[in-house]
Amino acid sequence: MRRRAKAPAAPLAQRDGIDPVRLRLPEDPGGDWANVREHLLDRYAAAVGAGRVEAMLREGRFVGVDGPVDGDEPYTVGRYLWFHRDFPVEEPVPFPIGVVYRDERIVVADKPHFLATMPRGRHVTETALARLRRELGLPWLQPAHRLDRLTAGLVLCVVRPEDRGAYQTLFRDRLVRKGYEAVAPYDPAVELPVTVRSRIEKERGVMAAREVPGEPNSESRIALVERRGGLGRYRLVPETGRTHQLRVHMNALGLPILHDPIYPVVHEDGSEDFGRPLQLLARTLEFTDPFTGAPRSFESRLALSGLG
Repeated sequence: MRRRAKAPAAPLAQRDGIDPVRLRLPEDPGGDWANVREHLLDRYAAAVGAGRVEAMLREGRFVGVDGPVDGDEPYTVGRYLWFHRDFPVEEPVPFPIGVVYRDERIVVADKPHFLATMPRGRHVTETALARLRRELGLPWLQPAHRLDRLTAGLVLCVVRPEDRGAYQTLFRDRLVRKGYEAVAPYDPAVELPVTVRSRIEKERGVMAAREVPGEPNSESRIALVERRGGLGRYRLVPETGRTHQLRVHMNALGLPILHDPIYPVVHEDGSEDFGRPLQLLARTLEFTDPFTGAPRSFESRLALSGLG
């Protein structure tokens, strides 16, 4: 089996902490492109408009290993091109990112509420990854895992590309012990501590995950830490990592997390209310370092505001 040659290094630098898009001109029996312009229009005109593609060509925004690409250049199968997308207009998240720990291999960051971990959809430059790359001067930084945009707390990032796989494997193999904290209603009728097991499914394009009949694929341990009036502070330990797992399980107990815009009721997506963050915090991370064998333990410096 013939192996594809390794892609060359990108000739474009990062922009605002974001890598350029890499495009390899495909061998497509359904395509009959005489030149580069025809392929780019075929590929991107429906999404951004033919006029925008033409403007990007005129501005030299599409670049090959030898420099800007002329749209009239012949189409060559396997050729690599790079370009930067037009970034969406984003509302700045008015909270800083803290750095809990940093060495030559890893950065453990304290992600604030409302900030996505990685670029996705309408969140690009206002993400933890883009901000940390810019603020720390670490262009190759990558997260080893994701933390939900509305959840605050610890995110482990890897400084060097060659080290990333080892740390990602820890999360894949469930060798990282994660502890969360939440503020939610107090109900004396709910017996705690409790271990919740259920089957959770999340459909693409649907905001809320849901519990369905079947073999459990999620498990969370939930305990009450303190009570203040009608609210409680809870310790949550996920044994698995399903989408929205802790939020789903707390809601299933009749203890929906304070200021949750999805559980139990999905609210229409609108402007962010930065004064009412979801009261969920990734408080602790513990693991054995895959390179040194040393135990690692980190605790967030953030605090939930729900209990006052």
